Amino acid sequence: MKKEMKRLSVWVSGSGTNFEAIQHDILKGKINGKIVLVISSSHDAGAIHKSQNFGIDCLVVDRNYFPTREEYEQRLLKLMEQYRIDYVLLAGFLKLVPSEIVKKYCGRILNIHPALLPKFGGKGMYGLRVHEAVLQAGEKETGVTIHFIDEEYDKGTIIVQKKVKVKKNDTPEILQKRVLEVEHKLYPAVVAKLCQGKIKPKIKVL
Repeated sequence: MKKEMKRLSVWVSGSGTNFEAIQHDILKGKINGKIVLVISSSHDAGAIHKSQNFGIDCLVVDRNYFPTREEYEQRLLKLMEQYRIDYVLLAGFLKLVPSEIVKKYCGRILNIHPALLPKFGGKGMYGLRVHEAVLQAGEKETGVTIHFIDEEYDKGTIIVQKKVKVKKNDTPEILQKRVLEVEHKLYPAVVAKLCQGKIKPKIKVL
């Protein structure tokens, strides 16, 4: 008997290319899940337009619009309950997820990071900044990490990592493009396993 389709919420802050990659695999029938809600931390996120094109509800929940952190947390919690969310997928979400949500959805919130954590992680390490740091450090390889989150930036149990070679003539932009190609394949594959109940919280380097 086919397992019940999981209800997913994707949280974004930027262009939403990983969100788009996951949605494409859902439409192809590769993932036993459905993205029912996209949450953006920014009114300018390109992912908002992508969600509209897919006909998926998208709401902007900007921390700056809430008088207190508690009200911000409660808004997010109510949305998760309203849409009956099974899993939260962070896809370029640049804000720290409130602790109450981390606690309530422990083991059900994934994040993707464009480096081999614990290297080049932490607050402020996102986008081109990560690839600039990798090149400045003279690393021979970088990669992608998908992990469960906890209450710190880029911490939590690692699910899978995949390596990407750093080439001699790489610029941050060229390296970013090559890493993104891996992200767009790896994240949907992990989400597919997650929705099948096959994810084990251990490190696996490919």
